[in-house]
Amino acid sequence: MTPYLDLPPLSAAEFAAIEDQVAALLHTTADVIVTQGEALLPLEAAIRGAAHPGSTALNIVTGPYGQTFGNWLRSCGAEVVDLAVPFDSAVTAAQVEAALREHPAIDFVSLVHAEAATGNTNPVAEVAAVVRAHGALLMVDAVASVAAEPLLTDAWGIDLCVIGGQKAMGGPAGVSAVSVSERAWERIAANPAAPRRSYLSLLDWKERWTDAGRTVLPHAPAQLEMLALGACLDRIGADGLPAVIARHRAASAATRAGVRALGTLTPFVPEDAHAAPVATTLRTPAGVDAGALAAELLRLDPALPVQPGGGALATGMLRVNHYGPAADPGTVRGFLTALATATGADAAPALAAADAAWTAAAAG
Repeated sequence: MTPYLDLPPLSAAEFAAIEDQVAALLHTTADVIVTQGEALLPLEAAIRGAAHPGSTALNIVTGPYGQTFGNWLRSCGAEVVDLAVPFDSAVTAAQVEAALREHPAIDFVSLVHAEAATGNTNPVAEVAAVVRAHGALLMVDAVASVAAEPLLTDAWGIDLCVIGGQKAMGGPAGVSAVSVSERAWERIAANPAAPRRSYLSLLDWKERWTDAGRTVLPHAPAQLEMLALGACLDRIGADGLPAVIARHRAASAATRAGVRALGTLTPFVPEDAHAAPVATTLRTPAGVDAGALAAELLRLDPALPVQPGGGALATGMLRVNHYGPAADPGTVRGFLTALATATGADAAPALAAADAAWTAAAAG
């Protein structure tokens, strides 16, 4: 007999309650739209809603997603100013301020909070302050940072904040969300090129759902993904967001400390302050292929959350995804043990360093 799920339909009230949980997670009173697809959907929707011919966008590039945003902005007809920094570092508020001063017409800024692909994180609060002083809208990709580091949407002045559930939240990949400030709604509503009657239309959701009182869903929701999102939000609420953030911070600190003690690989992002808490990226030595090393680690322990870097980084970067359930001391110790075996090193000093770093970070 083929198994099946016999679930009652997800009600509008249940859908709205999940949106309210997302709003609480983001520390915002702005409208939250839960979108029925992975996070690239609301990211593209936000850009196509806000950007148009005649607008000027500052696109901060600290990893591959910043490059994608620039492509979307250009396809919308916006003039794009790229502020690119090395992928092993973070942008600074001073760099953003200088770009805004040099290009006073900038009215939209896109920024990735944490880049899981490169293992770096950006100082959103400081950047947001200079963007707000300039008067531009700020869109933040917080897919890899939500539940792993502080994210104060309203207090920082983020106009469009996009999240996904599949990383630090420990939830599903097939559903995502965006918070939209009043300033952002005004901008999107005034844009004649903003998508309408489209899966990319935030305005459709606003008019047919949010402004209509959230009583009738405009289409059938992705029920299993919504239930999974609600479950992971409940779990974060039960654990307490500060504790979830602390686990991710400790996992990053422990992994970096253990790798340094092992001495066979080095952190791709050298400064701890620039390191994302969701993933640690490592440079492999000359002559060591990251893909082959990842394969060997997985042979030793198939449960390890490791993979080679993407694109141009595929041969020289190893990535350890210690997010969600993997933000755990056992994950860190398992990775360091396997890495020591694969590289012929002594695991004991690395494990001791990782344990000490975890304790210090969790206390801290």
